[in-house]
Amino acid sequence: MRTAPLDPTPEADRLPSLAPQGELPVQAVLRRLEQEFAQVLDAASEASPQAEGAADPVYVTRPFLPPFEEFEPLLRQIWQTRILTNGGPFHQELEARLSDHLGVPQVALFNNATTALIMALRALDLTGEVITTPYSFVATSHALLWSGLTPVFVDIDPETLNLDPARIEAAITPRTSAILPVHCYGQPCDVEAIADIAARHGLKVIYDAAHAFGVRHGGHSVLNHGDLSVLSFHATKVFNTFEGGAIVCADPAMKDRIDKLKNFGHDGETSVPDVGLNGKMSELNAALGLVQLRHIGTALASRQAIDAAYREGLRGIPGIRCLDFAGEGAANYAYFPILVGPDYPIGRDALYDAFKRDGIHPRRYFHPLISDHPMYRTLPSAQRKDLPVAAQAADRVLCLPIYPDLDPATVARIVRRIARP
Repeated sequence: MRTAPLDPTPEADRLPSLAPQGELPVQAVLRRLEQEFAQVLDAASEASPQAEGAADPVYVTRPFLPPFEEFEPLLRQIWQTRILTNGGPFHQELEARLSDHLGVPQVALFNNATTALIMALRALDLTGEVITTPYSFVATSHALLWSGLTPVFVDIDPETLNLDPARIEAAITPRTSAILPVHCYGQPCDVEAIADIAARHGLKVIYDAAHAFGVRHGGHSVLNHGDLSVLSFHATKVFNTFEGGAIVCADPAMKDRIDKLKNFGHDGETSVPDVGLNGKMSELNAALGLVQLRHIGTALASRQAIDAAYREGLRGIPGIRCLDFAGEGAANYAYFPILVGPDYPIGRDALYDAFKRDGIHPRRYFHPLISDHPMYRTLPSAQRKDLPVAAQAADRVLCLPIYPDLDPATVARIVRRIARP
């Protein structure tokens, strides 16, 4: 809904309709891309195995940006209204459109996902210990330390690399107040098992859903599980607002509290009943998000085609395991991790170095484990011997480049490097 300050804006400068793209155009894009990748992979299978140089380096990801001419009218509106932050009209509109797009009841936007996670923990009034995964980006557990909470690490499932529900129950103590799982690589956690454990022990569940934009599980958004879910809109994510994040919640009263917490705890002009932070998303970030939503279907179709090409090209290579999407649902193809096993001719780090010599820069997400870092390694739950699956994954994982405009020839080069180390 437009607010009064934007009404005088010329019609040509107003934001066009952001209705979801039709299924047929996106599917047509996907079919075309899959054909292109298949043709290039077929040709590459007979290519010479010598090392190839690249004119430009290829990184694990590259931020998707919409055409600038679509963003420019929104920038002009911001310059005209001089509304830059504090829940402006673009901020309000993006919250509403994301709620519709994702199929969730409430979305509270933030300046980044780490601030959002800290405020989610604050909003639930947690104390003591929180059970979480050692296999994630450090922001997951850093948010616990910033909140005065103690991380308790438990091992992960070998198939999904998500928190293993079978390990959670044994880690619960009288000091446990919550579970903080991560939908790693956009793979849905075993949300039903985690919900059952939490209900039986009276625990809160906060999902770190930084990777899970648009992911569906059982026909519905995976973000609807848990007490709160936290999204990241960082530049590297499938949906980005340059920097940004969000908390998804079901309860309007909780949304109201979260909104106050991200504005220093203010409740009106002179009342500050709670300790909050400055976590507000700016109008610039929100405006970009509105334009990004126009293209999300095509961007995800491109990622899906790249994912399919990698799987086809790497099929049958001894010692290389591609992580499969777990269960029935919709993936977002945020990452393409492989696990380099003992049957592969060289080790993971040797393959990583060979790629870098070729100008290709995969990443060892997530190596080392969070529990290996100095601020965590002295915790009783941080011992590697108690986290064997996570430790093995950290020692074997390599995330290959994947982003919407990654071209078929580069995918073929990457596959060829793995096939012929």
